Amino acid sequence: MFKLAKKWWKYLTAKLTGSFDEHADPKVQLEQAIMEAKEQHQRLKEQATAVIASQKQAEIRLNSKIGELEKLSANARQALIMAADAGRAGDTEKAAKYNAAAETIATQLIEVEKDIESLKSMVLENTQAADQAKAAVAQNSRLLQQKIAEKSKLVSQLEQAKMQEQMNSAMQQLNESVGEDVPTLHEVEEKIQVRYAKAKAAAELQETTVESSMLEIEQATANVEAQGRLSELRAELGLDSGTTAAPQVEPGT
Repeated sequence: MFKLAKKWWKYLTAKLTGSFDEHADPKVQLEQAIMEAKEQHQRLKEQATAVIASQKQAEIRLNSKIGELEKLSANARQALIMAADAGRAGDTEKAAKYNAAAETIATQLIEVEKDIESLKSMVLENTQAADQAKAAVAQNSRLLQQKIAEKSKLVSQLEQAKMQEQMNSAMQQLNESVGEDVPTLHEVEEKIQVRYAKAKAAAELQETTVESSMLEIEQATANVEAQGRLSELRAELGLDSGTTAAPQVEPGT
């Protein structure tokens, strides 16, 4: 029973997720993805800041211990010198007192030296961790910039896709019948082409008729000129129009 319920839950989750992804606005999803990436980068920077701060604190403590060690070393030397001076002066009580102080300082020196060695290891580890944190932040920053650039590219592609979808929808509406009394664009185009073809045919026919009339006029003009020329030739020959001249016979023939 539990396994069956678990299967149904996974099925419903997948179905709801698919339905959500199908109807979700890609632009909003891109903004959400970039926002999540920025928040993750901020968390990484905070973690890196904490690691670097630990490294800085360890360095401060190490420097402080080194300064304490130098001071104790100087005090130990001074106590030994004063003990030696008191011994040479025959003041055994002061010599013992200064030697005891030198021993106490030496014990403190040993403890400080141990602390310094421990702090050196801590500083080394923290420095490596800080370097890794800095590298992680730098790498994540580059990835974030890439995501932002990719987001701008995807938003541009999304706007182009929306524009193309709108154009496709507009063209589909133009090519489809809007109503019974409204012709489609294709039908209007065919009507215009038919009217244009008829107009071109009528124009060509008119041009042919005019050309025929012009040809008849030119032929008539040519005939008149030819008849006029023939009349001139007949007059020069002394021939009457419409008759044929008889041949002349010389006397004595």
